[in-house]
Amino acid sequence: MAEKLTGKKIVMIVANEFEDIELLYPLLRLSEEGAEIVVVPVQMGSHPRPWFEAKPVTGRFGHPVPIPVMPEGRRHIIRKIEELKVAKIDCLLFPGGFSPDALRRHKETLELTRQCHQQGKLLAAICHAPWILISAGVMKGKRATSFAAVKDDLINAGAEFVDIPAVRDGNVITSRTPLDLPEFCQEIIRALIE
Repeated sequence: MAEKLTGKKIVMIVANEFEDIELLYPLLRLSEEGAEIVVVPVQMGSHPRPWFEAKPVTGRFGHPVPIPVMPEGRRHIIRKIEELKVAKIDCLLFPGGFSPDALRRHKETLELTRQCHQQGKLLAAICHAPWILISAGVMKGKRATSFAAVKDDLINAGAEFVDIPAVRDGNVITSRTPLDLPEFCQEIIRALIE
């Protein structure tokens, strides 16, 4: 069976306290379809240790990046944000958890998000991650969903909130919670093969 996403590059950016399954499930599901997955850890958020180089970015449930049970190479690679080139990105994907609260204040992440949006690249955000898209200024006039706590922020940013598992509006895909990961990934796959 042909892999649907061969030749597509998906960049996943996380800071400390990301929602573990919202990184791991899309990484596995989208790499299964042949996508090249690039994981970008940003040393921000709860419990960062910038003075201690060996402390990795970790999820809410303790999964570190780099991911020890999935060595770099087969399913994903690790890069720094300054190594990314917008022209080579097909999808910018943000897991939720508490990571988005840090990333929405990270100027390099916001600038990359704006550039990807301007070039029509796919932006995908689940749970609390629409915060990043809000802070990047790309949500006005979009239909979107999120974790319930982000609903008012989406509305205040000019988005139309809908309470469904996954929403695609142009080049923006949003989703609510880990329970909606299958629908979220299906929307990403559909958008990238069009």
